[in-house]
Amino acid sequence: MPNPSPRRAPAAAASAQRGPLAAPAEVAAYLGVPVKTLYQWKYRGAGPNVHKVGRHLRYRWQEVDAWLDSQTSYDLTA
Repeated sequence: MPNPSPRRAPAAAASAQRGPLAAPAEVAAYLGVPVKTLYQWKYRGAGPNVHKVGRHLRYRWQEVDAWLDSQTSYDLTA
């Protein structure tokens, strides 16, 4: 008997395989941080943009990727 629930793609999967909205747990796994960190970032006004859908928090993958790209990186060539 086949598994009735399909397996989810890994967090690092291409954007085409992800839905347009993500739960905090999915974003936390993608970024490699605890979910609690996402809630702290939301409280402080830092981190990726978050939206309330009813009583649930959701992230747009495009905004998560844009936020991640905007983060400064250390120049290790010095």
